[in-house]
Amino acid sequence: MTRSIEARRSRWPAIQPWLGTAVRLGLATVWLVAGGSKIDDLAGSGRAVNAYQVFPYDLAMVIGAALPFVELTLGVLLLLGLATRLTAGVSAGLLVIFVAGITSAWARGLRIDCGCFGVGGELSAGQNPSYGPEIVRDLGFLVLAGFLLWFPRSAVSIDSYLDRR
Repeated sequence: MTRSIEARRSRWPAIQPWLGTAVRLGLATVWLVAGGSKIDDLAGSGRAVNAYQVFPYDLAMVIGAALPFVELTLGVLLLLGLATRLTAGVSAGLLVIFVAGITSAWARGLRIDCGCFGVGGELSAGQNPSYGPEIVRDLGFLVLAGFLLWFPRSAVSIDSYLDRR
């Protein structure tokens, strides 16, 4: 049994950078799709943030307009593998804020679409919010960010190129 643990440990240095690459590219895709789905309607993104009823209207509109650019920037940085640990930390912080926001909306009985992958906002009569799956999904993304915080090295990245120099 000890030998099997040692064998796995000896393979980890070879596997980790490739697993890190897959995780990094997966999280990059999440941010690129999320930001890309909102970039064409910044006002709609602002209305989605305002639907959470946490910030004054004007501040919610500014946050909503800035959010797609933040998400796209995180996605590009992760895609390139540049400042991976820092980008993973910012990603984790943003995901914690998203989970807290969705949880808060659910606890306060708001009927909104999170706006995570497109324009959200208040739901029409007859539409039901899907807070549980949204929270679980974002917690899954948070696990990916946590992995990159712990293991930021990846096989194909600018970071790995700079480390070799």
